[in-house]
Amino acid sequence: MSDTPVDAFIAVGSNIDPERNIARALELLQQQIRVVASSTFYWTTPLARPDQPRFLNGVWRVETGLSPGSLKFDVLRGIESNLGRVRTEDKYAPRPIDLDVILHGRLVLSGPDLQIPDPDIGCRPFIAVPLLELVPDLTMPDTGEPLAELVGRQTVMHLETAEEVTGRLRRAIQLQSGHPPMA
Repeated sequence: MSDTPVDAFIAVGSNIDPERNIARALELLQQQIRVVASSTFYWTTPLARPDQPRFLNGVWRVETGLSPGSLKFDVLRGIESNLGRVRTEDKYAPRPIDLDVILHGRLVLSGPDLQIPDPDIGCRPFIAVPLLELVPDLTMPDTGEPLAELVGRQTVMHLETAEEVTGRLRRAIQLQSGHPPMA
């Protein structure tokens, strides 16, 4: 644990009772670290499995003194387990919640179980577009490339805005931070 908190970003997704599970994941996360902001959330078609229920995806900005490994394995995996996530060999299986550390300050890390920045930022619009909303001037810590350019090169994917869900999540973050909800 560091004395100086850093901004980290968590990709969030669910296609099993997503509105309930994402709201509950936010509650559990807020009990452990400071959640600063939420991107817009989007309904998306599952990768490689269009027959599955749609996913609800977005990104949360957090402030933490935890290492990326501790954030991922102690906090996020604990929340996933609490909400019934069981990891299998099928990486495209439906899931109640999926939480991934995608950025942790300006850190670049390449390990067998954790890569930061997460390589999916470069190929998955449902991660990159919400991240760009939260940090429009971001340059990738590993390549120095502006995130906006990365997003511009990605294959267009239909992202259907989930306005009501986004509003509820943002209000929950504002209430937790002690700021009154915005009108």
